Amino acid sequence: MRWIKPLTLISVGGFLYVLIELIFRGRSHWTMFLVGGLCFWLIGLINEVIPWEMPLWRQCIIGAAIITAVEFAAGCVINLWLGWDVWDYSGLPLNLLGQVCLPFMALWSFLSTVGIVLDDYLRYWLFGEEKPHYKLF
Repeated sequence: MRWIKPLTLISVGGFLYVLIELIFRGRSHWTMFLVGGLCFWLIGLINEVIPWEMPLWRQCIIGAAIITAVEFAAGCVINLWLGWDVWDYSGLPLNLLGQVCLPFMALWSFLSTVGIVLDDYLRYWLFGEEKPHYKLF
């Protein structure tokens, strides 16, 4: 039963990311459920590995780095290797192979804040883990 928690969190994260894409882009792709779910689960592990005393803004920077790394790896497979063209940041500044870029890394920092807090409360409500508490600075 150890797989229930990760599967639940990945599913919530995947569903929410696809929903965000549908709202803001008007479309999504099934792979975004997997990528978004994986990112949500990984940023949720930040407070499982790093003490709660770490300021939330630092957790958000770590979260943005995690999301950017997953997005780059997924983009290299999904877009460059398989040629599915799910996204392309090549027209945006400071992009790497059109798969990641600095403007979206800033957006991932904001989404990490939401994801970290949501994951922590889901773990508290659904799985009886420690009640979330944060240090902002």
